Amino acid sequence: MKQSPRWIGNSEGEIPVATSNRRVSFLKFLLRYPVFLLAFGPPVFRSNAGIDATKGIVDFWAFFQVGWIALIAVRAILRLASSHTIFMPQQVRSILRYAFFLGLLFLASAAYSPSRLVSAAYSILYFLTWICVVEFVVDTYKNPPDWMQCLLHLRLILFLLFLVVLITLFFNPIIVMAVIPSIGIRLTGGSVAPVTVICPMIAIISAYAFLYSLESKARSTFFFFIGLAGTLIAQSRGSELALLASLVLVGFIWARTGKRSSYLFLATSIATVLLSGAVLAVVGGGRIWNLFNKGQSMEVIESASGRTDIWKFVIHYCMAHPQGMGYIAGFKVIFRQYFALGLLVDVTHIGNAHNSFMDILADAGWLALAIYLIMMVKIVSIGLRYARKRTFMTIASDSASRHALRCALFLLFFCFAEGMDTADFSVPLRGSFYIQFIIISLILGISARMIAVSRARSIMQPDYL
Repeated sequence: MKQSPRWIGNSEGEIPVATSNRRVSFLKFLLRYPVFLLAFGPPVFRSNAGIDATKGIVDFWAFFQVGWIALIAVRAILRLASSHTIFMPQQVRSILRYAFFLGLLFLASAAYSPSRLVSAAYSILYFLTWICVVEFVVDTYKNPPDWMQCLLHLRLILFLLFLVVLITLFFNPIIVMAVIPSIGIRLTGGSVAPVTVICPMIAIISAYAFLYSLESKARSTFFFFIGLAGTLIAQSRGSELALLASLVLVGFIWARTGKRSSYLFLATSIATVLLSGAVLAVVGGGRIWNLFNKGQSMEVIESASGRTDIWKFVIHYCMAHPQGMGYIAGFKVIFRQYFALGLLVDVTHIGNAHNSFMDILADAGWLALAIYLIMMVKIVSIGLRYARKRTFMTIASDSASRHALRCALFLLFFCFAEGMDTADFSVPLRGSFYIQFIIISLILGISARMIAVSRARSIMQPDYL
């Protein structure tokens, strides 16, 4: 039975305190909330990812990518411009101010970037992405969707991207896979879609939906094993460890919901430990260690495949140049000049710092890194606050909102963990970058909606003297 919206008035206009839970089809959902189209990237069918930051070389796919993002952003700008009023909670506006100032630092870094045009262009893409986020938050503030459906639709998008990777594997495998002698075949997805990100997120959303019975168990199980299989095929230790940490966190939080959940989590943990011990005894610890580390030497393992040397270079350079190297373009150009690092890899093929946080530092210096960290802390803080807070509404939609918010926080935690291994979360025109922004959109949108509900509660409560 549909529940028609009830409206109340306050200083920020009318806010619906109850909305319909009617679901919409996948295509209508994408047309209604095009910010989710950013997750598609879109797929780029070429062997190299991104624009050459040293020469500014572009091709058809570069124009296609930029046009895709620009089209969605222009639609967001037009919708914001046509709005009679724009409501935004103060907590969310504070986060947006940090995001805007960070963008200004990126844009200013073009002044000393080795490739000014590329740094300026990427800075504009950064601003366009945040415009899409703002439009989504403003839209959903007064007209909230089914938040859990948003996450399930995001999972469907990620699954479709994985299918595109598998289809590409049959027609042009060199685009989506890499063959490394010490590792073997890795299905990374290349510039089509980041398998190391989309598959773990499919598994996380499915695990959460399974534990909290948000959809059929069979459907959750199917998508979970798809995500798990894709993660293992990608053969990325960072992705595997980030997924493991995220799943443990999901299970631990679920175990706190009741005694039965606690006992199941404890029993599963004990069974996992016993099974792992049996596997170690049969297969051998040394063999499993070599399999997990792809047969690499201890020197390479300790340096995280040379990443720690890159991070040391970034820190030392920024100690002498606190402003950084220039957004996106700076690192790739400057790092090539330092061949005396003694790395075990070809420095000419290293385009970023292989760490999202270090990449921000390299892009625009210490101030940018500080603002980025503060912004992310505030996003997590507002999400945690309203994920724990039970509003006055006890209807199913409020429960779905909190479930969606918690699941989005788990996904953002995965982004942080995986971001220690890759810089793609901080580089526009990369799929991981836009997927993380969609997750941020959900956290801010749900939190803004729950702030509105909290204000509605304070207005509706009688004032007893």
